[in-house]
Amino acid sequence: MLTDPIADMLTRIRNANLARHQRVVMPASRMKADIARVLRDEGYILDFGEEGEGVLRRLWVELKPRTPEGQALNGLRRVSRPGLRVYTGRREIPTVRGGLGTAVLSTPAGVMSDREARRAGVGGEVVAHVW
Repeated sequence: MLTDPIADMLTRIRNANLARHQRVVMPASRMKADIARVLRDEGYILDFGEEGEGVLRRLWVELKPRTPEGQALNGLRRVSRPGLRVYTGRREIPTVRGGLGTAVLSTPAGVMSDREARRAGVGGEVVAHVW
């Protein structure tokens, strides 16, 4: 059993990206699927999906290939963790890498990027930084 499944997800994606894999598979959950949706919408991954049923559900993430200009995903960092939760108000939503990255937030309106949260005027738990 994992104590932090979100950190495990981010580590699997980071390692697969560094190893230049096209696809990574992990145990599925609704929160992980929501984070993958934000990564896809922000252009860091190609696609994601679920396969299997019940406790055997798996989430797959398709990574973008490297191009001569560079790679789409350069880094992932878990911010809020089980031992130290990090929350932000709607006026203090952090910018990542001077606006070049994305903060993933879990808000009362669902999991969304920092840009969406500012537009919606909601704060919440800062789950991760992606750049």
